[in-house]
Amino acid sequence: MKKIVECVPNFSEGRNKEVIDAISESVRRVSGVKLLNVEPDKDYNRTVVTFVGDPPSVVEAAFQAAKTASELIDMRNHKGEHPRLGATDVVPFIPISGVTMQDCVWLANDFAKRVAEELRIPVYLYEFAAKSPQRKNLADIRKGEYEGLAQKILDPLWKPDYGPAEFNAASGATVTGARKFLIAYNVNLNTPDQAVANEIAARIRESGRPKKDAAGKVVKNEKGESVRIPGTLKAVKAMGVLLERFNIAQVSINVVDFETTNMHEAFEEVKKQAKTLGSDATGSEIVGLVPLQAMLLAGEFYAPREAHEKISERRLVELAIHHLGLSQLETFDPGKKIIEYML
Repeated sequence: MKKIVECVPNFSEGRNKEVIDAISESVRRVSGVKLLNVEPDKDYNRTVVTFVGDPPSVVEAAFQAAKTASELIDMRNHKGEHPRLGATDVVPFIPISGVTMQDCVWLANDFAKRVAEELRIPVYLYEFAAKSPQRKNLADIRKGEYEGLAQKILDPLWKPDYGPAEFNAASGATVTGARKFLIAYNVNLNTPDQAVANEIAARIRESGRPKKDAAGKVVKNEKGESVRIPGTLKAVKAMGVLLERFNIAQVSINVVDFETTNMHEAFEEVKKQAKTLGSDATGSEIVGLVPLQAMLLAGEFYAPREAHEKISERRLVELAIHHLGLSQLETFDPGKKIIEYML
């Protein structure tokens, strides 16, 4: 079986086409790698790049992209809606075929070592590559974001896994690791009120939210720890954002295991919670690529019950696009968004 690894680095630049093109070109130049998708977002001021290839080539392409980003992105000038820690913010390695998750953990370590040594950028390991429980969750590593990194990096608990515990003002820090296929899935609301999106996100994400008493104070247990109300969806991370271009709020979701919770389940739950707040979910978008199986699962959910045995793959994809409103903001092209159709 051919060894194929996917890499989906996120860069803190979504507006400057010259910078985005330079990063993309640094990936294209590496033999053994195929660039599948480049998706900038002006509101998030962030670009998601997706490429696949054999393991050594993928690591080389990831490094070259990070090197280009370090030369062209200055975090001291960066502002955007999405949480971020550095110019090359996060670099996940995902097993596709002929490789294991442990193989991708080794790749993440190889990439981290090189970035730290050659670019002098501190690197943290997350998900399956994490070396301690508090670093498994990307959100925990990003807490405080770039603006809080100069102080955070001095804390022994947050000493980088690779590189010096020194603040790199221009590049910030990079997070890398190995993970399952993550679907970056955002649900659009018919309101510009970000507070509504924040509330929905807190209700649905697996980590939930702090429990508060009648006075609005966070409830603590006997150990002094905050009591949390679990969210309604497993394997889901979420936050509320405002898309200024469209003047709408959005529930920005990471579906970290679509076999546990798929996009249609997240969409329907957002819709349910939105209605209790006087709002509605009007459509959604996928940032980067999506597995065909996730689209088929959504299509099957929305297909007429009696038609399941007769319905074609193409029709299931069409049903998913229609019912999830995937073309509300920009046209969803299956040939450019579904990973199996790109390989």
